[in-house]
Amino acid sequence: MPMKRLTLALAVLALTAAACSSRSDGEGKASAAERPAVDTARRELSQEVPGGIVVDFKDGTSKAEFDAWEPDWGVDLEFNSVEGSRTGVTIAREVGDVDAVLARIRQNPAVESAEPLRVYAVPPREALVSEEPAAREEADEDGYTPNDPDYPKQWNLRMIHMPKAWKESHGKGAVVAVLDTGIAYEDHDDFKQVPDLKGTKFKKGYDFVNDDEHANDDHGHGTHVAGTIAQATNNGQGVAGVAFEATLMPVKVLNHFGAGTSADIAEAIRFAADNGANVINMSLGGGGYSQVMADAVAYARKKGVTVVAAAGNAGRSRVEFPAAYPGAVAVAAVGPSGTRAPYSSYGKELDIAAPGGDKRQGDAGGILQNTIDPRDVSRSVYAAYQGTSMATPHVAAVAALLYAEGASGPDEVEKALYAGAKRVGGQAWTEEYGHGLLDAEASLNALGGGVSRWPSMWWALALLALVLLTMRGRERPGYFNILFRPSFLIPLVLATVGVFFARSWFGGASGVAGDVVDAAYLPIPDWQRIIFGRGKLANPLFYSSLIPLLLSFLAIKLQGLRPAIGGLSLGFAGFLSYAAWSKAPALAWMPFTFLAVPWLVVNVFICLIIARAMLRKESAV
Repeated sequence: MPMKRLTLALAVLALTAAACSSRSDGEGKASAAERPAVDTARRELSQEVPGGIVVDFKDGTSKAEFDAWEPDWGVDLEFNSVEGSRTGVTIAREVGDVDAVLARIRQNPAVESAEPLRVYAVPPREALVSEEPAAREEADEDGYTPNDPDYPKQWNLRMIHMPKAWKESHGKGAVVAVLDTGIAYEDHDDFKQVPDLKGTKFKKGYDFVNDDEHANDDHGHGTHVAGTIAQATNNGQGVAGVAFEATLMPVKVLNHFGAGTSADIAEAIRFAADNGANVINMSLGGGGYSQVMADAVAYARKKGVTVVAAAGNAGRSRVEFPAAYPGAVAVAAVGPSGTRAPYSSYGKELDIAAPGGDKRQGDAGGILQNTIDPRDVSRSVYAAYQGTSMATPHVAAVAALLYAEGASGPDEVEKALYAGAKRVGGQAWTEEYGHGLLDAEASLNALGGGVSRWPSMWWALALLALVLLTMRGRERPGYFNILFRPSFLIPLVLATVGVFFARSWFGGASGVAGDVVDAAYLPIPDWQRIIFGRGKLANPLFYSSLIPLLLSFLAIKLQGLRPAIGGLSLGFAGFLSYAAWSKAPALAWMPFTFLAVPWLVVNVFICLIIARAMLRKESAV
């Protein structure tokens, strides 16, 4: 649609002029070399496309219907894209009296919202490409360490404790839609896939700027953002990404100037939500409030999608849209020191802070990723950028890790993100950092993919005392004799806390050895997370008395197994008791969720019966 691109280009020129005329550098005037290199000055300009309007009809409204209303309205509406017949988003250009036309349109009951068409953008950028390598840093955290040669430069990943988080999840199965300038994800015409995205999984997206299925990047911003989320990792090349086994959905909503319309973005949000995205990343903003976009964010959240957006780079106490919408996670940026970057916006709508870079320290203070050279879309570069645009994909990627670990929707994801965030100044929430600084490891732990370890052990010991107290004196083994008997104690420990030191001692293992370490690290009932995949829904066959019951039959002839089976049964009883008490996790295959607790309680009693039978003195049997 040439007219669509022409209108947007004119709006971009107006937006750029407004940005340049309103630029303020804070404390004194900074030179171009001193100003942040990328994503530097997002302004809340509320820039409107001259003579443009967007109308969002109720789902099911046909073109024939609104064509019949157009003579009374005095406009010629067209679907914004091929998705329009499903989303109901239409636009009109060259409208004379915009306010009068909108007033007439809003009276129609089939109209959900009607408003001026607005422009949102990636801000003007300077010194995009870092030709000189950043100073090399050494990885200093235990855990999974990828072999990407420039990973040591990624201070941002260690700041959010990715090495330890990677021991839990790589994001497999989660889908993240990147609504941006596109992604260099394929070889198509002049476009080339950047080398460090080879091996990354992609899901079919859409280009809402050019209205085709090739959402290629002609700017560089979107590819950089996508790299932070799911750059190919441990491939011996370049740098790493947070959720590197997640799937990316490229959705182009910003043109080669880095700008796009509220109509395109709103449709893109609905497109992503309807096509399998778990997370939507929007590193864009600055266009003011749009009801059409607000409705799209609410729609996505209702569909179970977590929407993550940049707070803005104006450096003031006002979170920009779309981050300020109630259904979005608003992200501020911090530098390598962990303090809010001077460019980062903040305010009462802020939710969380994440590494966005601070290039006052040079390129080493930026966020390094593989992207394209905007001067030549076929050329790949490694560039250090900064901005809330760079902070946002860290949060989106950790949200993907949470979905991969079984999070059921945005409420659960946000609860884990905020519970795991590192508090700043001991405060639960502040305007500058929201709930705190993103911590991937702590957020995964907060999700509660399994039952906590040590409480299960205490429950098991309490139940041991109960079992022994119910025995007659001549049947009862000595309290300390049984506790210090390795054949009893080791199975009890394996069933409640697992080999809790396995990952610390053998964390570098890979392949089959790595799988063995992962299994040993977990309590035996949670081995189902290795066998069936990690998730919030646990396999009820493992969260039951089945394993102790089957093994108890061996004790009929093999008397020497009785202490071990007794310890295992008590371990399972303690594990299941704590699971029932804490009401986590939920169980698969249950027709009603409330049946999970009764299931666990019944199986606790069966385990106790088995344990009592196994621990009775042999002479008393």
